[in-house]
Amino acid sequence: MPKLDYSGDLVISLPSADLKTTQSWYLGHLGFTHLFSAEQIGWMELETHIKGVTLGFGQNIKPAPGNAVPVFGVRDLDAARDQLESKGVAFDGDTIVIPGMVKLATFYDPDKNALMLSQ
Repeated sequence: MPKLDYSGDLVISLPSADLKTTQSWYLGHLGFTHLFSAEQIGWMELETHIKGVTLGFGQNIKPAPGNAVPVFGVRDLDAARDQLESKGVAFDGDTIVIPGMVKLATFYDPDKNALMLSQ
């Protein structure tokens, strides 16, 4: 079977009700960078802190069934969570701790897209 010729880039697509609100939230809360907007098609991409990984937002697109949850690794989950909660970011319950393995915390953007922090 032939291998696919991957470019090394990954765009995670998420729905957005308002691209300007989404852009402001992701830049202000997660420190991402605006790459470009294509207003004529209701699309915007933001650069994450991971080389080659961007988030693409489609205005008023329906979320795909079983949508993926982007998980962002942080060095100190408790500090990151405190920082986001101080900005009014909503989390889904307590941080999950699996001793000796991982800490996880799910939170939401303004469009109720689930995102997660891991340590």
